Amino acid sequence: MSSMFGKPRASSERPPLSPLPECNVAILGCRGAGKSALTVKFLTKRFISEYDPNLEDTYSSEELVDQQPVLLKVMDTADQDGPGNCERYLCWASAFLVVYSIDSRRSFEGCQRYLEVLALHARGCQRRCPVLLLGNKLDMEQYRQVPSAEGMSLASRFGCLFHEVSACQDFARVQHVFHEAVREVRRQAEQSLPVRPLLISEERPCPPVATPVVLPTHHSLATCTFNTLSTVNCKEIPSVAQAKLVTVKSSRAQSKRKAPTLTLLKGFKIF
Repeated sequence: MSSMFGKPRASSERPPLSPLPECNVAILGCRGAGKSALTVKFLTKRFISEYDPNLEDTYSSEELVDQQPVLLKVMDTADQDGPGNCERYLCWASAFLVVYSIDSRRSFEGCQRYLEVLALHARGCQRRCPVLLLGNKLDMEQYRQVPSAEGMSLASRFGCLFHEVSACQDFARVQHVFHEAVREVRRQAEQSLPVRPLLISEERPCPPVATPVVLPTHHSLATCTFNTLSTVNCKEIPSVAQAKLVTVKSSRAQSKRKAPTLTLLKGFKIF
């Protein structure tokens, strides 16, 4: 059962009819990279320097990301020296944070093995989960063994985002990384949604049964008349991939005033 640092979350906290959208984030990396410290920093704004490296648990937090609520679940994994028993988080997570310590070349090399496992998993399944490469312990700059350029190069090689943070000092950066994972999951979901065709009226007079609606003049705008849409006058717009420039004129195109036009550009969506 998910918990928030020893506090069980009751299943009746929120009505079942309106559940929050969920985002599952798995934190991967070798021992000593600071995965648990990052998790605790994000959830409690506190830093812990000592913890059980063999402890693995999943925590929940209700977050507001870009004014949209989300139930963020974080799995703090406890792999020993590299990827092992990966199925427990590969099939569960919707995003991954792969963490290394900037003062440890060994942890950076271990990250490459995690990224290879994630890339192989993405080829074998139909969904692609966002991956963020995270260089931790930025407060240990004087002991740095992994330059930022190497981290960016590795992230570019595997097509993932790259950040450097300090679980010890900067809560804002740590929070930003977790929220960025939620944003990437949302972007991925939006790209996988099927495109629904739009229906617009052609430039033909509406049948007599249609009732005109007159909008009053406001802020020096010309008065426009819109006829109710009839299924007889509907025309399907091509899909976004095939859509070209389309101009829709108002029914008063022949009036003395220049009629307002609505231009739909390729790839532009109307909700």
